[in-house]
Formats: sequence, C-alpha cells, structure tokens
Amino acid sequence: MTDDNTAWSREIPFRVDIAGIIEIMGKSLYSRMDTPVRELIQNAHDAVIRRRHTDLGFQGRIDIRQDAEAGTLSFSDDGVGLSPEDAEKYLGTLGIGITGLLKGVATADAEHGLPGDSDDLIGQFGIGLFSAFMLADFLRVESRRADAEQGVCWEAGPGTAICLSSSSRETPGTTVTLHLKKKYRIYSESAEVLEQVIREYADFLTIPIHINDSAARTNVINVAWFEATPDPEAVELALAGYFEESPLDVIPVRMETPLSIAGALYVSPERIPGFSEEATVAVTVRRMVISRRISDLLPTWGTFFRGVLELADGTPTASREDLVRDERFEMLKQTLEEYLFRHLELLAEVQPARLEAIVSWHRYHFAASAQQEERLRYLLRRIYRFQTSQGPLLISEILERSEADPLVESEADYVVWYNADRRQERCLDDLFSGISIPCVHACRSFEESLLASMLADEDSESIELRPATPSSQNFAASVLGMSSPESPGDLWAVFFRECNAQIMVCTIDSPLPVIAFLNDRFELYRTFDELRRVGEIPAGFQRLIDTHFRSLPTGKNEVVLNRSHRVVERALQQGPRSPLASVLRVLVLNALQAAGAARSQQAAATQMEDLDWIADALWGNDGLPGSEQ
Repeated sequence: MTDDNTAWSREIPFRVDIAGIIEIMGKSLYSRMDTPVRELIQNAHDAVIRRRHTDLGFQGRIDIRQDAEAGTLSFSDDGVGLSPEDAEKYLGTLGIGITGLLKGVATADAEHGLPGDSDDLIGQFGIGLFSAFMLADFLRVESRRADAEQGVCWEAGPGTAICLSSSSRETPGTTVTLHLKKKYRIYSESAEVLEQVIREYADFLTIPIHINDSAARTNVINVAWFEATPDPEAVELALAGYFEESPLDVIPVRMETPLSIAGALYVSPERIPGFSEEATVAVTVRRMVISRRISDLLPTWGTFFRGVLELADGTPTASREDLVRDERFEMLKQTLEEYLFRHLELLAEVQPARLEAIVSWHRYHFAASAQQEERLRYLLRRIYRFQTSQGPLLISEILERSEADPLVESEADYVVWYNADRRQERCLDDLFSGISIPCVHACRSFEESLLASMLADEDSESIELRPATPSSQNFAASVLGMSSPESPGDLWAVFFRECNAQIMVCTIDSPLPVIAFLNDRFELYRTFDELRRVGEIPAGFQRLIDTHFRSLPTGKNEVVLNRSHRVVERALQQGPRSPLASVLRVLVLNALQAAGAARSQQAAATQMEDLDWIADALWGNDGLPGSEQ
C-alpha cells in the first residue's frame, strides 16, 4: 500500500479548452462581433508588409470574398506566406504570432529565418486567427511561403485537434476561409457589412482591399492629413468629410521627436453643455484604426478638439480597441497638450481675431477650464472679453479703467466692480454710465470665478473684486457719489417687512425714486424654499441645499430709497402711516419685481392693500389700510 503522506510529483500536458477561450475572447477581450474581420485584415496586412521588406518592388493586395451559398468568408493576401513548419509552430499555438516574435514581445524566442522586420507591422499577440472562431465553426488556412517547396493547409474546428496537410497552392500568400455559424451568415451575404468594417478600421491602410474581386478598392488609403507636406485646404476638406462637420480651425500635426505623431486635429463646432463629454480623437497605429474615440489623450480643457492621429509610439491593448495607459501614453498626452498650447498661442499673436472667434464660440468650456489651468488663463487674458457697462473689455482694459480713488480707498489701488445677475445689467449700466469705472457683467457660466482667477494672477496685491451692490464697501461713494446708505429706522423696517429686502436711504443724483439690487443667492434660496414647501425636493438633496446655505449665508435683496426724490423725501417726513408711505412701498415692490425678484403671496396681498389705501386717500377717505370703512 502507498502511504498517504508519501511525497510525489508528475508532469501533465497543459490543456486549453478552445471553445472556452473563444467565449472569453468574445465576452471579455473584444467588444464587437466584427472584430475577426479586423484581425484577419490585420494579419493579411502584416504578411504583405513583410514581403515588401524583402522585395522592394512588390505592392501587394488583400481580397475578401463572400460565398453566400456555402456560407463562407475568405481573406486572401499575396504576402510572404507560411511554410509547413511555420503553420505548425505559429498557427496552432495561441499567444504566439510571427509579428509578435519579430517585435520581440512574445514569450518565445524569436525564430531565425523569419523574413522581414517589425517596421509597419500591426499584429502583436498571436490571437487574431483564433478570434475567427467567434464567427465560424471551422477554419481553413491555405498558404505558401515563396522559398518553401510546397504549400500547406491548416484546418481546425472548435475542438483541440488541428489537421495539417500539403496544399497545391503555387503562389506565395495566404487564404483564410471561415465557415460561418448560421447566425453570422450575413458576413457571407452582404458586401455592405464588410465595407462598413473596412471603413471603420482599415480605411487608411496602405495596402488596397478589394471585396469580391472588384476592380475598385474599398479603403481610401491616401488621406490629406497623412501626407508628408499636407495642404491645409485639402486637410480641412478631408476632415469635414470624414467627421461630417466643418472645422472652426485645423491643426496639422507632424513630428518625429520627442515622439512620432502625424495627422490633424481640429476645433469642432459642436458645443456640448457642461462637461458631459471628454476630448476624443481617432487613433491609428500603422494606419489601422485602434479606436475612433480614444479618451484622455487630449487635454481635458479641450473638449472641443477632434481629429485623427497616427501614433507609431502608442501601445495598443490586447483587444486593439484602445491604447495602454502606460508611461508612453503619458508622454504622448503631454506632447500633444504642449503642441496645442503652442498652436493657440501662435494664433493669439498672428491671428487674434480668429482665436477670439473660437473662444467666443466655446466660451463656457474655456471659462470653466481656465479655473484650473494657469497657462490657459494667460492665453485668455489676451483675447477673452468680458461684457461690461462700457462694452466688451479685456481684463487689462478693465484694470486700466478701475483705478481706485485715493480719496475713498485707503488700501486698494484697483477696485473691480462686478455683477453676476443678468437681470441687473440694464440697471447697473445706467448707474455706471456717468462714471469712468466699468461694471463687469460676469453673468455667463464660470465667468465670476474666471474674473477672480485672472485678477489673482496679477502681480499687484492691492486689487479688490467687489459685487456692485450698496452693501459693498465704498460702493455708495465710488459709484453712486454719495455718503454711505443709512437705515430708515425701526418703524420703517417693520413697514417694509413684507418686501423681504434690506431697505436703505441715501441721496442719489438720479431721477429714480427707488433702485433695487438683487442678491442671486437669496433668490436661489427662495426658489428652493418654495419647492421644499410643496414637497418637490428629495430629502437627500434638501440636506445638501441646507448644508450649502448654512456654510455661506444668502443675505437679502437690497433696495435704495433716493432721498433726493420728493416722493421719497415727503414720505419719510410723514412716516409709515401716511398714504405716501404706501406709495413708497408699492414703488419698492415694483422695483424688486422689475429687477427679477420673486414676489411672495404676502407681498402681493400687501401691495393690493396699499393700492386700496391710496385709492381711498385720493377719494377723500382717511381710513388706514385694513380699517373698517
């Protein structure tokens, strides 16, 4: 008997369940069922390129043929071909491919005697042929190497057995025939399906691809952006046709150092609200399209960039549907960002109007991205114009006109007044029209933060950014030309309670009796509060809102009563129980509503009572509002 504790060992063969591997490839490695078409075109391409390396006058071609009756799809090339030894070594071993051996990336040692080198070869992992089992039940490969004594036939089904036999093929090259599964017979019936796959992945390959022996090739091969000396107009037309949109600006890309990059980028006219999309680009490696939507390669501040780039230094993933995020990818990313910055900075110097038009079109993207990107802010300083009470101005022009009055300001050398509420533009334009200082209307998305960031970049530490409201420091003296506003007193505060605003009194050189200034945070809070009362805000969202407003109080809308107007002056003299007081409260509520403030039901009711009281007073009835008549 054998002791259970006796040590033992033995070698067993490594077994591979081909059906299981194919299922894994279809579900996990590849995301599309047309991948085998791409992979087999890729293999044919590499075979032709390897023959070109040994025969400089050779051109080569790839033929794809359909047989609807037999349910087959075949891929033929006149490339370097395989010997019987090659077929046995490389076609029957998952993970070892000739191209991978030439590139030195396979697990096995490179074989001596393989014709060609790795230049311009696409394949790498030795799994392309096996992907054909995603579509087919049975594969047949017939091939002949130019220097081999005879051809070879390689046949395999979904099991582990492979049949090798001699072939009567006389010409160099390879034909791979797929006996398609019933549900994928469309690949043997519809030429249009194949054309779509070729245009998706192989449109730019330098080897012509023909379907069903057509004289015309399916792939375009030559495109303007890959030319050694691309013509700008031709590149623009080619990009417009390929992406089906008109570029706002075209950026040809061609460099060999520090990395090899060729192609073209362009500024898309598509404006995406917010940042729901990343900047994307179509990437080719050896002219085979890896993906039309490689993300994270272009800078995050350029979500409007599109284009096609040939990245000889890019490393495709095993599925060849993306690039590996490795050190080389980071180098590519940094190199492209620097290239784009230099292009935009050159535009700012030689074609500032063109860049200004681009920035105006994508204003929200630029304004938001510049918050975190200092170099982008310095670029925008030269061409980004803020809307002001004096028209569109650059940040430098705003500062030139915002020099502080030393009689009013003891510490700041510059005071920049701004407004973040579009409803206030007209009113503030009137207030600032009589002075040389502009009011910046930072009303578009992200502009308030952009304005603050640009001013923070200034060397001077004595720049103040202040909201254009009466409660701001020295607003009354600098803008309104008056002393600081005063409170009308406790009785008036009670009288104006339904107006839900901070009431101030001062003397203004203006024909208006009342001027209202909105607080956008206060209005936002009132909107949320109203939604809360009717129960339309989820509890979790309400907690976030409460936390936000607790950390930064809202303040209130502000109203200035112009003491120089005789209605205001007499009303203040007569007190809050006079008919003129009701007139004044109606004017205050109207000014708030005209400025865009929301009016509560209580304020509306109070306004109706005031109008009734004014009518009674005009008709000789001296009763007070709400008294018995």
